Amino acid sequence: MRIALARVLRGNGISAETFGSAEEFLLRAVTGQPECLVLDVHLGEMNGFELRDRLASDGTPPPIIFITGHDDTPAERARSGGSCAFLRKPFDTNDLVALLRPHLHSTPK
Repeated sequence: MRIALARVLRGNGISAETFGSAEEFLLRAVTGQPECLVLDVHLGEMNGFELRDRLASDGTPPPIIFITGHDDTPAERARSGGSCAFLRKPFDTNDLVALLRPHLHSTPK
């Protein structure tokens, strides 16, 4: 899923970096603050909500778009705490691109 989404985003002129887990993201070589994160709610050991909370405790997290394939995820929780959007899988990738664009400063509109 993440490889396919990265291809779609790059095909739309959006720079994308992918990570296999929340822990992998936290261990990345920090070269700057991401303009926006697309997080799956169910990431593994640390879920997307826990990652959002961790980023918030470290400062102001970037805007976050949550995605999930699980119907039991409450949309209200996904939209709270600085998150800007919530998409249930399967979703139209054009919807994701449209949600991302307002948060990106270096991509063509």
